[in-house]
Amino acid sequence: MQHLRHCHGFVRVSFLGTKRTQLLKDVAPAVTACAGPLSGHWQRRANSHGQSGRTHSVLSPRWRHLLAGLVAGSGAVLAYGLHNSQAERAAISIEPASQSSLPIYTQEEVSRHKSLDEGVWVTYRGSVYDITDFISVHPGGDKILLAAGGALEPFWALYAVHSQEHVLEILAEYKVGELNPEDLKKQQKVADSSDPYSTDPERHPALRVNSLKPFNAEPPPELLTDNYITPNALFFKRNHLPVPRVDPKTYKLEIEGLPRGPVSLTLNDLKTRFPKHTVTATLQCAGNRRSEMNTVKQVKGLNWGIAAISNATWSGARLRDVLYTAGYGPEVAAKARHVQFEGLDRDVTGTTYGASIPLGKAVSEVGDVLLAYEMNGEDLPLDHGYPVRVVVPGTVGARNVKWLGKIVVSEEESKSHWQQNDYKGFSPSTDWDTVDFKSAPAIQELPIQSAITQPAEGAMVDRSTEEVTVRGYAWSGGGREVVRVDVTVDGGKTWHIAQLQGSEKEQEPAASPPTGQAWAWKLFEVTVPLPAEAQELEIMCKAVDNSYNTQPDTVAPIWNLRGVLSNAWHRVKVKINEDSEE
Repeated sequence: MQHLRHCHGFVRVSFLGTKRTQLLKDVAPAVTACAGPLSGHWQRRANSHGQSGRTHSVLSPRWRHLLAGLVAGSGAVLAYGLHNSQAERAAISIEPASQSSLPIYTQEEVSRHKSLDEGVWVTYRGSVYDITDFISVHPGGDKILLAAGGALEPFWALYAVHSQEHVLEILAEYKVGELNPEDLKKQQKVADSSDPYSTDPERHPALRVNSLKPFNAEPPPELLTDNYITPNALFFKRNHLPVPRVDPKTYKLEIEGLPRGPVSLTLNDLKTRFPKHTVTATLQCAGNRRSEMNTVKQVKGLNWGIAAISNATWSGARLRDVLYTAGYGPEVAAKARHVQFEGLDRDVTGTTYGASIPLGKAVSEVGDVLLAYEMNGEDLPLDHGYPVRVVVPGTVGARNVKWLGKIVVSEEESKSHWQQNDYKGFSPSTDWDTVDFKSAPAIQELPIQSAITQPAEGAMVDRSTEEVTVRGYAWSGGGREVVRVDVTVDGGKTWHIAQLQGSEKEQEPAASPPTGQAWAWKLFEVTVPLPAEAQELEIMCKAVDNSYNTQPDTVAPIWNLRGVLSNAWHRVKVKINEDSEE
């Protein structure tokens, strides 16, 4: 949050006319509902060189954080609230060069403005912008200086938020001229190759997209529980950065922090030097069911439904085996406390995705942490970390680092943004003005969870059937086994115990796993009589694990500003169709 402390410049957002105000209402109702007290002014002056000076009033810290939060996002999770259709709206609010009366600059002239002393100019779609005054309030910090004197497109392509209309309108206020047409043609020739997402893999069309760049999507709920093992194509996709293309022939996994010094392993080493271990484990995003928290009060993060969770069979080398072979022993155990993971996915600055888990989990004989190279009997798909990823059963998806490049045994947690300043839970009373990320532990094991996948919200149930069949999933973190799922259709007056499924339907029922090693979800199904006279039903479910943890009944008491750990009773409303043939 350091870079948000001086976001007073965002006052301009509130005074760019009715259209801007409406945009803000669309993006953040919670902010605009309180916009009345804001006051101030903004003036723009342009000198003969096209450079600009501005005067402005200062917002309170609370408003600086709230407005900056609209644009900031969390690291690469800047695609907040962005759906497929919205991502198509990039070509808006930027005046075509042919219609402008502003000066024309060559690329050479633009290139002279790449420092705060000389002014910071950039180009975007053929226009020239002096963003000098915006540097101090840029939510991404001084990373924007990487584009100084050149084109914004290669850098903005990393973060989908830049394609949203309100961001483009903010940029328009800094316009000082047009780019020479010949230089524009040169830029356009390399535009396609500059998109870091241009080599992302194809995805299944059934997936419901929450953001395109980086790509994040979930399967339709009605397909999610058709199979106990989620097909690779339908397994939810959670990317923070562009998908890297890693050559398996040259792949190297670096291991540091052990007495013998750094160790480097190839993909072939992992496959031939260590026993292959297979685990069926469910992965769940920390933000699964975040959309329900948004109905209480707007939160920051991707608007996940109930399907940011999936189940797969993973195969690879045990992390424990690899660490012991690399030199782990009592000497290391006496000092180290964490195992850090670093991915090969990186942003434009070279910053990679990273996370860490407790050392005890990493080296536990029953922790089942894998350096996985197979998913459901096949090589890992590109979206799921090819050629090697960490699979940490029972732990939040954010720690299951994909495209694994480095392991560090350390006394400290990962310094990654995603470990230190994201994926943490807070009180419902904590807001962006008071939040202290250092005060909360990083999420590791997730709480008990369940959700209804069928029937869908708003579905029609025929009265003539006299009953409704309810299906869904249930899972608990930390290896705790789900032992019961209760379903009600009468507001909780009566509860029906669902049948649990712990394997594919055609297989023999699975025996209970060893205590503490229940890594996979349970699917559930129950058929419930329709209440007489009812015209609408609210179906609710709640799960119980073998530690007798159960879900809270409502969302409001567990609401938090990042919308994580959403595990209240799941509720689905359906209507009863009274029409039937005699």
